[in-house]
Amino acid sequence: MVGPPPIDSPAGHAVRGEAVCVTGGAGFIGSHLVGALAGAGASVRVIDDLSSATSDRLTDLIEAHEGRVRFTHASILEPGAMAEASRGARWVFHLAAMSSAAEAQEDPARCVEVNGLGTARVLEASRHAGVQRVVYAASASAYGDTAGPNREDQPPAPMSPYAAGKLAGEHAIAGWARSMGVDGVSLRLFNVYGPGQSEHSPYAAVIPAFATRLRAGLPPVIYGDGSQTRDFVHVSDVVRAMTLAAARPAPWGGIAVNIGSGRSVSIAELASVMARLCGEAPAPPIHEPSRAGDIAASECDPSRAEREMGFRARVTLEDGLDALLDGCRGARREAV
Repeated sequence: MVGPPPIDSPAGHAVRGEAVCVTGGAGFIGSHLVGALAGAGASVRVIDDLSSATSDRLTDLIEAHEGRVRFTHASILEPGAMAEASRGARWVFHLAAMSSAAEAQEDPARCVEVNGLGTARVLEASRHAGVQRVVYAASASAYGDTAGPNREDQPPAPMSPYAAGKLAGEHAIAGWARSMGVDGVSLRLFNVYGPGQSEHSPYAAVIPAFATRLRAGLPPVIYGDGSQTRDFVHVSDVVRAMTLAAARPAPWGGIAVNIGSGRSVSIAELASVMARLCGEAPAPPIHEPSRAGDIAASECDPSRAEREMGFRARVTLEDGLDALLDGCRGARREAV
């Protein structure tokens, strides 16, 4: 059973009563993080331009946590809005980004502007506001198509504008931490999934895209031959990692830390497992050509996260998918 994302002690105690800022807090991961922080007693300021999300989940959180969640509808590229959102915050969780690799292929310059320059704007606002630490949602795409498990000491090898933009944000985090007095850490997130992830965008991630097809009784669409591997990590584990990173007593110094499960699975195997969990006999998937920037293999080496902040993913892929597809099974039973 996968429930609401918990905040571990001592991170939970450290959050209580603190003012924090979450950029991109209306998005999939961001809204889960905002709910966990507010639930632990933090005062949360959210800034989001709603370019890739709606305010629906934030509205629910504002109502559920009366007085503890405040929303600014603005871009992180607007210095005044970012300054207001970060004022008085102890920590900034920086999740705002152009988050779709496919969308970034269509507008690469915008991607690098939002993900690279946007991170610099967040850091400058944080510096002037006296923020103690910035926790940045970086991306495992920094590794490119290299043999795994991927370790943080590997040289980066971005293969797409999305990866390049996210890596530019990492360099900004490191530069400000080492010379500008703003401690920071880049959490290289592998493939995050969980409840609330969009199924309807043309840029939907693979798990919600497969779920949409299975709920409609259709075979999943795989780009490529299906042998490519990914490391999937549940959003509740990602939220826990972010709060542990923020609450760590020792400075981070701008380093990168992997956040994943430590287990990879092929896309073909994922499609088969999801079909079985949805109550369907595995149907032959539809194959389309590989997409530009796609990589063949991705797997997390989680040892630094465990060593530096006691983090290891708890939700297995089977448990996470089982909870996610429960509604699909119910719908299939009612249709019989």
